[in-house]
Amino acid sequence: MNFLLLLFPFLSDTTAPVVQIVFTSDIHYGITRPAFDGDSNVTSNIVDARLVRKINRLPSMLLPNDLGLAAGQPIGAVDYIMISGDICNRQETAYQSATASWTQFTNSFLHGINVKDHQGNTAGFLLVAGNHDVSDAIGYYRKMTPATDPASLVGIYNYMLNPPVPITSATFRYPEDKINYSRNIGGIHFLFVNIWPDSANRIWMEKDLSGINPATPVVIVCHDPPDGDAAHFRNPNGKADINDKDRFECLLEETSKDIQDPGSKGDGKPQNDSIEQKGFVSFLKKHPNVKAYFHGHNNWNEFYTYTGLTGDIHLPAFRVDSPMKGKLSSRDETKLSFQLISIDPTAKTLTVRECLWNPNPANPDADPVWGDSFTLAL
Repeated sequence: MNFLLLLFPFLSDTTAPVVQIVFTSDIHYGITRPAFDGDSNVTSNIVDARLVRKINRLPSMLLPNDLGLAAGQPIGAVDYIMISGDICNRQETAYQSATASWTQFTNSFLHGINVKDHQGNTAGFLLVAGNHDVSDAIGYYRKMTPATDPASLVGIYNYMLNPPVPITSATFRYPEDKINYSRNIGGIHFLFVNIWPDSANRIWMEKDLSGINPATPVVIVCHDPPDGDAAHFRNPNGKADINDKDRFECLLEETSKDIQDPGSKGDGKPQNDSIEQKGFVSFLKKHPNVKAYFHGHNNWNEFYTYTGLTGDIHLPAFRVDSPMKGKLSSRDETKLSFQLISIDPTAKTLTVRECLWNPNPANPDADPVWGDSFTLAL
């Protein structure tokens, strides 16, 4: 099914090639999946390796006849692999170290992806941090051994920011070493934001956008959905620390200002971030050229509109599935999916397609199949 906002004579008289980006999230090296391929408690290393193999199939596939960009044409080049966080996870039972998980990610993804971009180079990576990556580094309200292991956060930081002197687990400091950066891709200015656009991150975002033509479309990519996660703000209570009573994870610099009802969902975590959301909504109103938002964290394939707290904004948002913790795909392997983003730099148009990568569990070598698609004029 195709949800089409605006039709164009796609690719007519277009000189710039369509940019292709694979988007996935929450790959969670370090934990197990309850069931996969008829087995139980399957490690992330096995599941994610299958995902990589299916991504590597894309260049030989045809895009669906869905009226989106380049419909029915060969995919060919894939320019980037975008992962919106939770690369490693050691907060759950049967965890392994973030150091071991980052090594597995490096071997499977950074060295295992072999799709090529339009210049014939291996596709580049666009990585952001997730809540598990940051909690691995700074600690969690449940016991971890060791208490901190910043390997994945250090790895993401060095890979994406390429500092003159790479940081190490010994020299890493959070939040000074936050992972915020931008890229111009296919005529779009992408903002890759640490966890969520809180007030501290918006200072960086404002500075970055000050050098961008207001007519340039902007896309935000981060881990949390546009409505945020109340538990990820700084603890306003007592020592403002990470503890099992308050259950604030202190991943963001902004301190929670809302009245909380931790028991409202039965998990003891803070639930209300209304004041913080209002700050983000104000930012969106100031920057109407922000045209889309991509995220993970709560995982299933969804194309939807973020309307703020009072319905006075309309931001297209794209939520992507997780190979390890998908809300639907964790119970039904055939719903495992990633997204393929196609961008026409000339027409300033974007199509997002759901790619179901395990359509026949009895045949693990089956080609992926296409699900929903959504085309957006930027």
